Amino acid sequence: MKKYDMAEKEIALLNKQVEKLADNSFDLEAWKKQTLLFLTRIFGPDHPVVKMISDLKYDYSSWHLRDATGNEKTDDPVKMQAREILDAAVLELETLGIPGKTEHTSAIWDILEDELTGKQIKELKEIMSENISDRAQKISEKLNALNKENLINILSRIMIS
Repeated sequence: MKKYDMAEKEIALLNKQVEKLADNSFDLEAWKKQTLLFLTRIFGPDHPVVKMISDLKYDYSSWHLRDATGNEKTDDPVKMQAREILDAAVLELETLGIPGKTEHTSAIWDILEDELTGKQIKELKEIMSENISDRAQKISEKLNALNKENLINILSRIMIS
């Protein structure tokens, strides 16, 4: 398995949201709604990154406006904060993979280890670790060599879990 467990699409999606922060026609509320849809789907509604993006807002208090109009701050603090949050989300995906997917994958491997021989497990793990285009075909060939009873047991246990 890859280190970040096939989270490439999710990472690319979040990187596109980071790029949108630099748009001249940036609208925080529209950006937040779109980003929250993506983050909720990736991490779930209760993940802290979802709440942090949801809480982003411009502070129009007099002190904040005075600080924002000074020369010391050239970058938009809300955009900077949004970028940091999304960078952390991307780092989490790269390091830990997609939340929930790891447990599911682990459960499937547990089932396979119960039903297959050590040699068969080793061969499947080798195929999974290779970065080849015909990986699905190679896995199908390995599973095709199993007897029908093993396949039925594996599939029924995966469906139940």
